[in-house]
Amino acid sequence: MNKLLEVKNLTVEYKNVNKTESATTAVKNVSFSINEGEIYALAGESGCGKSTIAKAITKLVIPKQGDILFNGKSIYNCSSREKKEYPKHVQMVFQNPYSSLNPKMKIESILKEPLDINTDLSEQEKREIIKELLFDVGLEESVLNLYPHQFSGGQRQRIAIARALILKPELLIADEPVSALDASIQAQILNLLKDLKLKRKLTILFISHDMNVIKYLADRIGVMYYGEIIEENYAGTVFRLPKEEYTKTLLNAVPKLKI
Repeated sequence: MNKLLEVKNLTVEYKNVNKTESATTAVKNVSFSINEGEIYALAGESGCGKSTIAKAITKLVIPKQGDILFNGKSIYNCSSREKKEYPKHVQMVFQNPYSSLNPKMKIESILKEPLDINTDLSEQEKREIIKELLFDVGLEESVLNLYPHQFSGGQRQRIAIARALILKPELLIADEPVSALDASIQAQILNLLKDLKLKRKLTILFISHDMNVIKYLADRIGVMYYGEIIEENYAGTVFRLPKEEYTKTLLNAVPKLKI
């Protein structure tokens, strides 16, 4: 199985506002890889460094040390052309779909903007791509003339997913994409991600603190604690035979239904 993404000895620090204090280490010497076509989950409580890793992969933050390889090539030490092309291959869906969508733009403009910037397609070709993608995420073409505030949270997240997929990326990073949604809507979005993975041959990095969600979705899991991956294995193994005490604590915190 080919490795699509490799994170090698990644360390990320944030400088403190008070320059007399030392920098805060958010991620410390983290290494893992994601195979083509799988869903890899980073699990752990808030503040453990999961989102910082996502930001490093999307080049929103620059690591202090380490490297990230995409299709075997460093995303930092590469040609200017490769740097320009990289965002087309890796896209991200954020936790809050309302804050990640421009409230002043209609949905058609939101979805078309990446195509306008990154392609030379005709308006008709762009329209066809958008129509196909709307169908894939379960939305009607009529949504194109509306604004983000006119939708429910679940519908907005579908729009955010559509925007992330408009350039046909190979890797989708989903950073807590269902934590702001009701439980019934969460299930719909998770099923959508599963369907899209198969239909569009996606590889997904899924970030969540919710072990129930991770159990349903992930193929493999990396458990993070204070900026480090302390346990990594196939999802079934992590849930049946966790090795670390922190992992056991996470699993014990999952609500269990009494029937």
